Amino acid sequence: MTRTLALYLCFLSSLLIACTGDKSQEMLETAQFEERQHNQTHAKQLYEDIVRLYPQSPAAETARARLAQME
Repeated sequence: MTRTLALYLCFLSSLLIACTGDKSQEMLETAQFEERQHNQTHAKQLYEDIVRLYPQSPAAETARARLAQME
């Protein structure tokens, strides 16, 4: 997948966030997408952001687990 397509998909994800209102879940899905694209650096940053911004969310629980596995 090209970088342009990945950025386009991130843009579409941002639009979906505006519609659904569950930003932590959307960020988690984006982080998982980045992992599938072998972009570990960006995925890790997104997981860290989820934990920092939404510490009590179910997405933060998943993000913490992924961060522990990435270490």
